[in-house]
This record gives sequence, structure tokens and C-alpha cells, in this order.
Amino acid sequence: MTPAINLLKKRKVKFEVLKFKHDPNTTNYAQEAALKLTLEEQQVFKTLVIDVDGELYIGITPASQQVDLKCFAKSISGKKAQMADTKRAQAATGYLLGGISPFAHKKHIPVVLHETAKNYQNIYVSGGRRGLEISICPETLIHITKATLAKF
Repeated sequence: MTPAINLLKKRKVKFEVLKFKHDPNTTNYAQEAALKLTLEEQQVFKTLVIDVDGELYIGITPASQQVDLKCFAKSISGKKAQMADTKRAQAATGYLLGGISPFAHKKHIPVVLHETAKNYQNIYVSGGRRGLEISICPETLIHITKATLAKF
């Protein structure tokens, strides 16, 4: 089990684990999950670690779109956003790139969830390992991570 799954079990929330065989040649992890699990890309959300003015944030956005970093920074009253350095992201979350979950990070990182998540009864996010997805209600994700909603 991953720290994310352990946290969800401990919190006794409703979720489902989905597994697939990850292709090591693939770097678009959320789109791979959507394809291999036959899910709608806009319902599969990628978890990104974003550096805004030197502080780390988690941005959770649909696999079907790119993050507008300028818009992301603005959504949290920041000035400049860029994708976090891989080593820094992995050290702060405790997960490998492509398996970063919104849950159970090594350090507290504020979470921002794309507002389209509210359009679905369940969304799919990384379970903390490549090839492992979690189906969860967006409201549950918001509650556990104390996420804010934004359009970015």
C-alpha cells in the first residue's frame, strides 16, 4: 500500500483503487491511466507540483488540458509560477514523478483543485505509484487535502 491509500483507509472514506500496467516509456502518466483504464480524460486528474514565488503548491488538473501557469499563480495571489524541480517535488511529496498523489505528502503543501472536478461524482487521481489510480468523490478530496478550487 502507498501512503495515500493508507491515509484514505485511516480516514474511512469511500474510494476505489484501479491498477494498470505502466509502460516505462510513457511520460504522460494521467493520459496513460485514462487510456489503459478506459476512462474519460477530463475525469482523470494529474497531480502537479508547482513552484509559485518559491513556495510549492499541488495543482490537480484534468489530464485533457495543460496548466496555465500564469493563471495558476494568479489563482493563489502569486506572481510567477513554474513547474517545480523534479528532485524538490519528489522530496516534498515522498512520491516519484508520475506517481505523485494529492494525499499524504512528506511536507504540508497547499492543494489547488481545478474547478471542473465539481462536475463529476468521482474523479481519478494518482494512488501514489505509477499504474495506480484512485477513484474518489471531489468533495472528499477537498475535505481531506483542504484544497481550494480554481480555474487554471
